[in-house]
Amino acid sequence: MTSSDRKSSHRTQKSLHPVFSLPALRRGGAFWIGFGALGLLCSSLAAAAPSPIQSDFDDDMVLVTLPASAPASDRVPSSPEAMAREVQKLISEARRSGDPRFLGYADRLFKQQAGQALTDELLVLRATLAQSLHKFEAARQDLNTVLNRSKAPLQRAQALVTLANIELAQGRYDQAKPFCEQLTEERPGLIAASCLAQVAARTGGAKPAYEKLAATTRFLSRANPQERMWAQGTLGDIAAQLGQRSAAEHWQQVLSQNPDDLYIRAQLADWYLQNGKPKQALAATEAYESVDNLAVIRAIAMRQVNHPNAQALASRLRERFDEALWRGSMLHQRDLARFELDIEQRPENALQHAMANWDSQREPQDTRLALRAALAAQDNTALSQLRDWLKQQNQFDARYPEES
Repeated sequence: MTSSDRKSSHRTQKSLHPVFSLPALRRGGAFWIGFGALGLLCSSLAAAAPSPIQSDFDDDMVLVTLPASAPASDRVPSSPEAMAREVQKLISEARRSGDPRFLGYADRLFKQQAGQALTDELLVLRATLAQSLHKFEAARQDLNTVLNRSKAPLQRAQALVTLANIELAQGRYDQAKPFCEQLTEERPGLIAASCLAQVAARTGGAKPAYEKLAATTRFLSRANPQERMWAQGTLGDIAAQLGQRSAAEHWQQVLSQNPDDLYIRAQLADWYLQNGKPKQALAATEAYESVDNLAVIRAIAMRQVNHPNAQALASRLRERFDEALWRGSMLHQRDLARFELDIEQRPENALQHAMANWDSQREPQDTRLALRAALAAQDNTALSQLRDWLKQQNQFDARYPEES
């Protein structure tokens, strides 16, 4: 039995169980160049037994609440152009709401097209979908196919942006830089400048990268609004890496234009926590409890201020993570690792999930969490592995634990 959701899909829904784990999608390859929409798309381990599965239901009980904007039918779009519009819409909605069901709808469309040749635009979209589902090699294959065969400037630029973001997310900076440089040649502007700034910032050049990107952003003040917001988000990331209070200002600028940018909202809320401002973190995460990343940050902030609902939210998150582990549906282990570390206070379990996550995703947030968990668990082997990698990359970050 289902009922249409008539409320904003990122708000907490009242149902029997939280049947979906909704991770905050990460900044990645869903910037739709030329379409005017800024998208930030970002294995399970058995750590705990699931809550008892309820099987005795009343006939009129709502078991699953579907989003109002779910596809009305399984009908295949009538043309490649129509399919591209539908897939782009679904991925953008997943980014906006944090609801991975929209990724499932998009994946179903591609499966219905199995065995058929795809246009360059559809290959880029399929790669974007694969990236958001952590199928990085499949994404690389589609994107390289586009670069090898396409002469369309728009699709080539989109492929380069997505490839660069995959390599950045995995900490493969030597592989990311050539894509950023090629993007600069083929489509210069704030997106390409932000790409190069991220590579430089994570390999020892954070301060000059920030200064150069800030100057470029001022010089290109009349650039596309979405490109300016992308640059502001990047400036916020680098400012936080440098320990500058201006990070919050950059992120607030983005949220003023796009309140449902989940990546930036999580960055800002986490920055508030790290700087002793749990009340501001609560304000930033209000009404986003259905998104794992934001919900975990909110639970930590609630605990810090002795909020009366702290235990209730922790219990809901515990059930959500237990069920996701039981179902094998965890997209992101980072959120679970942080829950284990900061709410459950089980550093060994936290480290297990944090390192499993770090094996495939090495953004600064992933590295910071792995370092914190390794220190809390007093695991010198994990600490050595993390420190050696940081030294190889010449990477520092003011958010990393001082002991690292």
